[in-house]
Amino acid sequence: MKKDIHPEYHMITVTMTDGSTFQTRSTWGKEGDTLNLDIDPSSHPAWTGGPQKISDKGRVSKFKNKFGNFGL
Repeated sequence: MKKDIHPEYHMITVTMTDGSTFQTRSTWGKEGDTLNLDIDPSSHPAWTGGPQKISDKGRVSKFKNKFGNFGL
């Protein structure tokens, strides 16, 4: 195997949408960084089977404002 081609793994803290946290090893960020999740198993409808709990970030409303007059 080639030397120095593998990413460096280090410990990060992951914060779920409900505020709970856990530590894991990752190549994301730097040692000790915190990754804040927007979607996780406690909020995504694919896991919960219910309506989505994520707030609209404005993309749908921008689309409706831009293309709402086409009458489709």
